[in-house]
Amino acid sequence: MTDETQVVQIFKTIDAAVALELLVIIAAAIVLIIAVQRALSWIGNRLQGKKRLNLLVMVPFIRLAIILIMFVVIVPLLIEPSIQNMVALLGTVAVALGFALKDYVSSLIAGIVAIGERNYRNGDWIRVGDIYGEVRHVGMRTVEVVTPDDDRVLIPHALLWNQAIFNSNNGDARLQCAADFYLHPQHDGARVRQLLEDVALTSPFLYIDKPIIVIVKEEPWGTHYRLKAYPVDAAQQFRFTSDLTVRGKTMLLQCDVRFAVVPAVPDSE
Repeated sequence: MTDETQVVQIFKTIDAAVALELLVIIAAAIVLIIAVQRALSWIGNRLQGKKRLNLLVMVPFIRLAIILIMFVVIVPLLIEPSIQNMVALLGTVAVALGFALKDYVSSLIAGIVAIGERNYRNGDWIRVGDIYGEVRHVGMRTVEVVTPDDDRVLIPHALLWNQAIFNSNNGDARLQCAADFYLHPQHDGARVRQLLEDVALTSPFLYIDKPIIVIVKEEPWGTHYRLKAYPVDAAQQFRFTSDLTVRGKTMLLQCDVRFAVVPAVPDSE
């Protein structure tokens, strides 16, 4: 039996009446989806707070339910209801779902690896590409990260296979912070270095048991100072860095230390 004969046996003959019935079912589903979306949006816009969000979140689920019901009604009109045909149809659907869900399965496997290797845990501050934030939940498919701007980002575990994951504190309550200072080259380097160490020592956010490091590097435009230290808690990193920067700049200005000025480079045509 040829493949063409098998296809003919699976699908029914579509006449004008069946075609009209299919069009009616599809049109009814489209109209119902539009009506439900508009109705729930209209109702949701007249509610406040959590009630509005709970109502609007139902829209995609209702839309999916209508589409599934439409397919359930349409399939018997197109396919002969026999065990052989159903097996063939389910096999085709299974293959299609396998291709569609391969990335999902990859993320699930990567999630098991991430949990086993403890690449990131709740409370860790990680960077994946341009995303930096605190890990709030490690799920089976994604890791939930909250950024400093309070954005919730879901990152698929599958990125483990081909992208570097930067973990700033790796399970520790503290992580290293850095404040940068760019100074004019004509100054007393030893004095500036000691001054920046004192700035870190007097910060209310400093974790005293970790070292304070001042890295000095000469650049063509001046001297780059990088003050590194640890706050008491990783969540204080931004306040700690701001405190070091503001008080460090104030102390440098009081000591008549000039900051480097780099002239703007005009855009090339």
